[in-house]
Amino acid sequence: MKFLLDTHVILWVAENSSFLTDKVKTIILDKNVEKYVSIVSAWEVAIKTGTKKILLDGGLPEFFRMIDENGFYSLSVEREYLQLIPNLHDYHKDPFDRLLVATAIAENMTLITIDENIHKYDVNYLW
Repeated sequence: MKFLLDTHVILWVAENSSFLTDKVKTIILDKNVEKYVSIVSAWEVAIKTGTKKILLDGGLPEFFRMIDENGFYSLSVEREYLQLIPNLHDYHKDPFDRLLVATAIAENMTLITIDENIHKYDVNYLW
């Protein structure tokens, strides 16, 4: 099984946050499980650290370090993902999250997220 991590999950991994469930921590720590991070999350971090909506010591370089250090795979944005977006229900207004949903659907991944709006989509999710 392949997992796509929502942006907040990666940030919480960096903080060793108590918000992470035991189930999520087990997946994150399992070296045999494929875990992916979309470049969309990096884009979100870049924008939101600039506007101070996300506070991350070290900014984007720290975000990339976390991805590398934890053995997460990076995903680019593919045309197929973008083509799915117009057909998604309007449960979520956040363009970053909508693209993560489309990515998870296209790649048949389970999206790890606490976001209840994402849970409304026809996408595999875990929390």
